[in-house]
Amino acid sequence: MIDVHCHLDEHVFRQDLDKVIERARRVGVKAIITSTINPKNIEYSLYIVNKYKNYVYLSVGLDPLILDDNIFSEVYEWIKGNANLIVGIGEVGLDYYYIRDHSERAKQRNMFIEWIELARELNKPLIVHSRSAGKYAIQIIMEQEYYNVIMHAYDGSVGYAMEAAKRGVFFSIPPSVVFSQQKQKLVKRLPLESLLLESDAPVLAPFRNQRNEPANIIYTVRKIAELKNTTIDKVIEVTTANTLRIFKDIDIQH
Repeated sequence: MIDVHCHLDEHVFRQDLDKVIERARRVGVKAIITSTINPKNIEYSLYIVNKYKNYVYLSVGLDPLILDDNIFSEVYEWIKGNANLIVGIGEVGLDYYYIRDHSERAKQRNMFIEWIELARELNKPLIVHSRSAGKYAIQIIMEQEYYNVIMHAYDGSVGYAMEAAKRGVFFSIPPSVVFSQQKQKLVKRLPLESLLLESDAPVLAPFRNQRNEPANIIYTVRKIAELKNTTIDKVIEVTTANTLRIFKDIDIQH
C-alpha cells in the first residue's frame, strides 16, 4: 500500500513520528507522500524525508486559503528551483467551504490555473484540494487539459468525478470512507483503476474525533474491497500500480 497524501509536518506528529512510521511499515505501507502546504514547514518536511529516505516522499503546495501573492510566489519559485526534491505539486486548488467572497474565489481560481501550468511545465502530478468546489476544480482541469491529477478527498458529485476519471484523473480515498456515504458512492461508481489510497493524516480518520495516521489506509483498502466486492489483495495491487504510474519518482523496491 502507498499513502499518496498526508501531513507528517503537523505538530500532532512531532512527539511520536518514529512510532507512526513504524506502525505504517508494520501494516504494509510501502511508501508515504507527505504534503506541506505552508512555506514555513518546507525545511522540516525535507528533514522528515531525509530521515526516512526512500520511504517518505514530499509534495509541496499551498493551502488554498492562503491568498497572499508574496507567499504564493515564494512557494512557486521554491518548487521551480527544487523540483528534483519533490514527487508532486500540492495540495493546491479551491476551497469554497471557507472562501465565500467572489473576488477571493476568482483569485483562488487564477492561482489554481498557475499551479496547473507549473505542474505541466515540470511534468509533475498535481494533488488537488477541492472542498465544496469539486465541480469547479474539475471544470478548470478540463479547460486546462492537464490530467496528471489526483483529486484528494474529493467531496463533489460523482458525475463530475466520472468525467474526470475518463480522462485519466485519479481520486485518492481516505479512511473516512468507512462512514462517509459520499465517499462510498464515489468508490462504487469509479473504476478501481482510478483510485488511490490516502490517509490525509492527521484528519479524516476511520473513527470520528481521532488523530489519523498513514497506517489507517488499511481501513480504506478494506472498505474499497467490500464496496467493490473484490479482495483486499486486488485493491492493494491495483491502487499500488496506479500510484507508481502517476508518481514516477517513487521506488518501493527497497
